[in-house]
Amino acid sequence: MNNLLNNEHALGLGCWPIGGEMYDSDGNQLGYSRSDDKQSIKTIHAALANGISVFDTAAAYGAGHSERLLARALGKRDDVFVITKIGLKIDEATKSITGEALDPASLVAQIDGCLSRLGRDTIDLLLLHPNEVPSEQIHSAFDVMDAACQQGKIKSYGWSTDFVSNVEAASGRERFRAVEYAAHVLMDAPDMRAKILDKSLLGLIRSPLAMGLLSGKYDANSTMPSDDIRSTEQSWTNYYIDGRPNPQLIERIEITKELLRTGGRTLVQGALGWLFAKSSASIPIPGARTVEQVEGLAAALKFGALPGGVVAEIDALVGKQFVSDGQSPR
Repeated sequence: MNNLLNNEHALGLGCWPIGGEMYDSDGNQLGYSRSDDKQSIKTIHAALANGISVFDTAAAYGAGHSERLLARALGKRDDVFVITKIGLKIDEATKSITGEALDPASLVAQIDGCLSRLGRDTIDLLLLHPNEVPSEQIHSAFDVMDAACQQGKIKSYGWSTDFVSNVEAASGRERFRAVEYAAHVLMDAPDMRAKILDKSLLGLIRSPLAMGLLSGKYDANSTMPSDDIRSTEQSWTNYYIDGRPNPQLIERIEITKELLRTGGRTLVQGALGWLFAKSSASIPIPGARTVEQVEGLAAALKFGALPGGVVAEIDALVGKQFVSDGQSPR
């Protein structure tokens, strides 16, 4: 953990996209379409070859499938940092996520399930997955994680949450070391960033490319596949409306894209450079499904942070930040 904090800039690989299909209790798609297991393993290997050694997954991604793929790709190598998440009930047979599961007995079983699927003796960082948790359940969940630390099952824990108050409530615990939150050019999170710095925590940035909007592949006329999470009507997918990119956000990308491409960067590399400029204590965790994508992501490390003046111009152009009803994509 300290090594990650000491790096000037680092990148992780988000493993939600490689999990493939997964559904909620109503049968709605919660995964990304067109994932291919062989290609996903090559992508993980390409990440390693290009200096990315942080891998962020969850029991929920593909209802266990993402963890199993990561195990196949990484084996027992110990030069990686593996993050996973618990707190949601999964059914591997039906690839479904059927709700939250926060009682202590369930959490113990979930930790063991993650270890088994990952094929590892210990997990580097375990995150609580639900964005909001009733106050009476927060510390009982972390008590379970403390016990798992003492047993050697996990090294440290944290929370995948976008609420600063949650960080304040949990940060006094000795083994609470990290927060995963959503942030990107279109939606800054200065209060969370400040809190993470104040508490000397590791920040992990999910959705750093706004669910693909900042990839440069889509415009206002693009349509997502019907079997893709971005075509659903989930309350936290406001980056897309009726399966099409949110036109307000496309406008903001259009007016900032040349600034993001400063110094020969691609749009993706510029978006990551903007995050690097905001903080060296938070690591962007973009997802990727192909070798080409991960090589493009890794090149952002060579470019580094965008110049401060460019960042200020971008922020002035974006103006009022896009807020997704308090719920950010997971």
